[in-house]
Amino acid sequence: MEGGGGRHYVLVHGLGHGAWCWYRVVPMLRAAGHRVTALDMAASGKHPARMDEVLSFEDYSRPLLDAVAASPPGERLVLVGHSLGGLCVALAMERFPHKVAAAVFLAACMPCVGMPVSITLEELFRRIPPDFFMDSENIVVNTIQGPRTALLLGPKYLAEKLYDQSPEEDLTLATMLVRPLIQYFMDDPIMKDETLLTDGNYGSVKRVFMIAMADSSSDEEMQRWMIDLSPGVEVEEIAGADHTVMCSKPRELCDALLTIASKYD
Repeated sequence: MEGGGGRHYVLVHGLGHGAWCWYRVVPMLRAAGHRVTALDMAASGKHPARMDEVLSFEDYSRPLLDAVAASPPGERLVLVGHSLGGLCVALAMERFPHKVAAAVFLAACMPCVGMPVSITLEELFRRIPPDFFMDSENIVVNTIQGPRTALLLGPKYLAEKLYDQSPEEDLTLATMLVRPLIQYFMDDPIMKDETLLTDGNYGSVKRVFMIAMADSSSDEEMQRWMIDLSPGVEVEEIAGADHTVMCSKPRELCDALLTIASKYD
């Protein structure tokens, strides 16, 4: 989905979701006179790739990397990554820092310079109980690299962990549209590379972390733990927002994004 005029926002969804999850926010930003591109990562949303064709986190992030690389000279983007999408945004910041005016981590995985990208996921898994994913399904996928495990988010998990403060129609939409994803690519070399994110590239881009204050999947303590790893990151709080902030508090999110774009050029 794309639009014209003003600043250019690029929106990246989280695990199992797609560009569709931004449907409330996209028209609000466009009505304010800005361009918006909501992307499907590989094998997500309407993207045609199959799970077994997405063999690495870079493959998964390719739609974002290609979109940022193709942006016109002189255009500086506002990247917004939700949940797992924060790691995609971090990779794009490292590759193309001169093309990014600001990066927004929306209740997202936000890595830091000098540590592996996977550190945020590892800490999350350390904190959550074994039954955290509730009725979500593990699916074995045969790939050219051998059998891999994919995760399909279950309706009870969606209702109680992600959409518990969102309108019922958004939860219904999610249960119809979520797709399984190779689980977090935790064994990917990119995730383990301590030198991947550099201070001169990733660290040079202005970062804003938006805390979803009513998030049942990643509580405030976990979100602030990531913030503390990266001193200087600006922090915004969205009261009453569940994990899917774009559904539970779309107006508040839009207003915050407009303010951020006006501050950083």
